[in-house]
Order: sequence, then structure tokens, then C-alpha cells
Amino acid sequence: MSGSAEREARRALMRLRRAVEKAARELEATETALSGVEGDDISSVVFEEAARHLHAVAEFIDEQAERLEARILEAGGLDPGQLGYDTSLRKGEA
Repeated sequence: MSGSAEREARRALMRLRRAVEKAARELEATETALSGVEGDDISSVVFEEAARHLHAVAEFIDEQAERLEARILEAGGLDPGQLGYDTSLRKGEA
């Protein structure tokens, strides 16, 4: 992998992670606002299901970040398994 391709992939994953985090906050705000308007008529089940979908996307992002980190290490001649290195993409890192 070239350095710029790695950088762009990491940045794309971080942008997606931030978008999912923002969507989760907006989902919670929407549920709160709608429950104020609709009272007991609002079903928290649909919001819980939507939150589970967002969580699944977050897990996908983590998996892809781990794969990317492993590929970067392997391209550098290192074995991620032997390093004991956490290959997950950490927040704030791009």
C-alpha cells in the first residue's frame, strides 16, 4: 500500500466513524423530541433497532480499521500478531 492510499483510507474510516457517532446523537435527540410531542405513542423499540444498526456500522468500521492496520504493519515487514499491538484505529488518529 502506498502511504497516501493508507492515509486516505484511515481518514475515510475516521470520517465515517464521526458520522456514525453524530447519527447516534441525532437519533437520541430525535427520540427525545418526538416523545415530547407524541408522549406514549412513540415506540422506543424502533429507536432501539435503529441504534443497533448504527452499532453494527460502528463494528464494521472497527473491523476495517483493524484490517487496515494489519496490512500497514505487514507491508512494513512486521507481524501484528507477534507485536501484541492493538491494531484498532483509535479515535482522533488519522
